[in-house]
Amino acid sequence: MGTAAGAGALRLPGLHGYAVEFSPYCPGRVACAAAQYYGMAGCGTLAVLEQNEAGIVLLRSFDWNDGLFDVTWSENNENMLITCSGDGSLQIWDMAKTKGPLQVYKEHTLEAYSVDWSQTRGEQLVVSGSWDQTAKLWDPAVGKSLCTFKGHEAVIYSTIWSPHIPGCFASASGDQTLRIWDVKTPGVKLVIPAHQAEVLSCDWCKYDENLLVTGAVDCSLKGWDLRNIRQPVFVLLGHTYAIRRVKFSPFHATILASCSYDFTVRFWDFSKPNPLLETVEHHTEFTCGLDLSLHNRGQVVDCAWDELVKIYTPSCLAVPV
Repeated sequence: MGTAAGAGALRLPGLHGYAVEFSPYCPGRVACAAAQYYGMAGCGTLAVLEQNEAGIVLLRSFDWNDGLFDVTWSENNENMLITCSGDGSLQIWDMAKTKGPLQVYKEHTLEAYSVDWSQTRGEQLVVSGSWDQTAKLWDPAVGKSLCTFKGHEAVIYSTIWSPHIPGCFASASGDQTLRIWDVKTPGVKLVIPAHQAEVLSCDWCKYDENLLVTGAVDCSLKGWDLRNIRQPVFVLLGHTYAIRRVKFSPFHATILASCSYDFTVRFWDFSKPNPLLETVEHHTEFTCGLDLSLHNRGQVVDCAWDELVKIYTPSCLAVPV
């Protein structure tokens, strides 16, 4: 337990972190979506940070008139990002510009809570998830959504593209399900009754196209094999409050990380008899944002409602696993 090695921290005064993501282009560069007043009221800020020898510095910040709940980097332009906000809109930002968004997409009728840029080559698509119970598909070059996906019976908290299968994404919802969608067909491909509680987060394994993980209000993480959804392939217990976000490692097929309203970040290897590798306790509020670096093996970024963004390497990832 305890804080991790090689740590750097930056405080964003008056801003409560909701999401963080490493740049796919620039090692050590991170985007953070944040909100004033815990996202209940006030404005939002997109902060772009970079870690250098001196620590973490703020490169750029952009303000929006509502709380920002998620952020995703473009996969074809190192300066472009998309955020989503409490007013139901998506914003496209260009770091090369000094002011407001290049474009705003306003179609969701309630909070837009999740946004993700496609990971597979040959397509540049964005998916968003909203409290209006819909997911929407966007081409950043087109001013309106390409498709709306309906089927969830409660708030959508998370929408994540498959890193393997073009046009395939997963969604996690307050209706207790994980759903798999294909942009080429309007209906849902697969419905997994994942938890007996709201499902706040999901992610795809980077090494197995059939494996996903869900994190829920019941404090558990569950692994799902899409070829047999009757029961989870693993269940990870240890968090003491709702799991807010979960991420598979880009470097290890069986390692994942989760952060929670219990203020901790936990690292797991689901292949081991004792799967909990490490618990990092370095926040004093709900820990909401989490990402693992594609560039620097073992490097992690997280953010919390205590106004802090932290970049570090937990000891369990600092040694070869």
